[in-house]
Formats: sequence, structure tokens, C-alpha cells
Amino acid sequence: MENLMFVYCSCKVIWTLLVTILGYASSLPLGDDSICTAEELAKYSIIFTGKWSQTAFPKQYPLYRPPAQWSSMLGVTHSSDYSMWKKNEYASNGVRDFAEKGEAWVLMKEIEEAGEKIQSVHGIFSAPAISSGTGQTSTELQVHSRHPLVSFVVRIVPSPDWFVGIDSLNLCEGDHWMEEISVDLYPYDAGTDSGFTFSSPNFATIPQDTVTEITCSSPSHPANSFYYPKLKILPPIAQVTMVKLKKNQLGFPIPHLNQPAKSNEILDTFSETPLDCEVSQWSSWGLCRGPCRKMGTKIRTRFVVLHPANDGTPCPSLEEETECEPDNCV
Repeated sequence: MENLMFVYCSCKVIWTLLVTILGYASSLPLGDDSICTAEELAKYSIIFTGKWSQTAFPKQYPLYRPPAQWSSMLGVTHSSDYSMWKKNEYASNGVRDFAEKGEAWVLMKEIEEAGEKIQSVHGIFSAPAISSGTGQTSTELQVHSRHPLVSFVVRIVPSPDWFVGIDSLNLCEGDHWMEEISVDLYPYDAGTDSGFTFSSPNFATIPQDTVTEITCSSPSHPANSFYYPKLKILPPIAQVTMVKLKKNQLGFPIPHLNQPAKSNEILDTFSETPLDCEVSQWSSWGLCRGPCRKMGTKIRTRFVVLHPANDGTPCPSLEEETECEPDNCV
């Protein structure tokens, strides 16, 4: 009887320990960020560099009403329990409003609600807009060992619902924080508007599509502003760099002295994307003109739809002439 009581008590202790361990594990955030053992807090400078130049992206480059530019940056530091946006998943109403109109209110509410309900958000950060396609803007952000992921969005202006951004970049590497990281950024379609060009009018996508990356061949339509069939990959349209700020002896972050100032003058050289000439279809043949009892001539024409740039294929002849027998000779 004593042996049975001992076995019963031992099983009860083991069961209690197991429930405690499982309860603790279930309270941890999911994913790689659950194993971050770095110091609790880290502060970073984040620098966004626009590389949307007419040299790199000559097709339909917006020059006015409005010219090429970037919206303000809206970002969040969080755990893996929260997602601002994800490729191949549906955009939230907040991301839709931001990608289409640059309105941040709904997205801010979504972030705040996620932080209140599941404590998955550590902080929100933002950076000023850039008034041209090339330029820089910067701000600072703070990550936590339980919230080491960074996500943000920046709207491409003008565009139907296109943006660039980062989804859940982990700045923690086990027992330490990354010192510096740079990421090239490429355009994404939020899947809520069906426009093909930078200046397309509003045309809601019904039903809503998922977030997809825009490439030089997708969407596969010549009208697409990013359609460059001769390229294997688009050049990066932007870049983001995050640099960990060091602490002084009092524990305050030391200003990053080498941080580039906000400016529209970018020292980086831009890639030159060749743009081939595009012409219209031939018109119908004109009247055959010429003297009687002799061969006459008739002409057809076409016009330039898209002028070549950056050593792209030059335009072919815009006029063609052929012999014919005059209908009404003179």
C-alpha cells in the first residue's frame, strides 16, 4: 500500500511539473524569436534609401502630377504572433488603405489592437516622406528580446496599390543583436487595385487578391510600368539599412555619427535599365498616287508609343512606301 501511495504521489508531482512547463511554453511567442537570449533591449537607426530613378526605371517614369516620390514609413517591432503583411497572403484593411492612399489611421488601429490583445507589439516607428524617387529618410526603433522582429511599409507614389517593405526581419541572432544589416527592396502589389501603371485610375480588385511581388515579367502585360522582358530581375527600387546604436557608460545610445543625412542626393550609382522603343501598328495604306499607265506609290505610317532609353533598341522606320497601280491617275 505504501508503494502504491509513493507511485501515486510521484505521478502527481510529474504531472504538475509537466502542466507548468507546457503552460510556460504556450505563453512564449512562436517562431525563431522565442530563442533570443540577447540583452533585453536594443536600439537601431533605420535608414531608407529610395533608388527609384528614371535611369533605373525609365518606363512611364512619373515626372509630374505627382512626380515619383515615397510616402512616410510606418513600421513596428513585434513578436511572431503579429504580422503586418505577408507575401501570398491577403492584405488587411489597414495595409490596403496605406498602399492605395497612404492613409495610416486604420493600420495604426490594427497594430494597437494586436498589442493590447496578445502583447505581440513592442513599439511603432515612422519616418518622414521623401519628395522624389531618390533620397533618404531615417528614424530610430527599439527591439526587445521577446519582440525582435521588424516590419514596415512605404507606399510607392503614384501607384494603384504598390509598396515596398520588410516582413518580420529578425534582428536577434541567438545571444546577440545584429550590428548592421542592409536589405534591397523590390515592389509589391497589395492585391486590392487592378491598375497596371503608376497613374492608373482606381479600379478595385474584386475579389481581393493576395500580396504579390512585382517583377520584370509579372504581371506579364506590356502595359505594366515594371514590365521589362529583357531583364532577368528588376534592379532594387529602394534599400533599407539598420545599424545598432552603441551605449555609452551611462547606458544611453551614442548618436550614429556616420549616418547619412536626409537628402535627395544619393552617392550610390544607379543601374541603367535599357528600354526598347515601342511603336504602334501600321496604319492602313493611303491612296495610290501616280500618272496614268505608270506605277504609282502608296504610303502607310506608324507612330512611337515609347521612346528608347539607356541604349535600348532604337525605333524602326515610321513610314513605309510600296508600288501600286493608280486608281485615279492624273
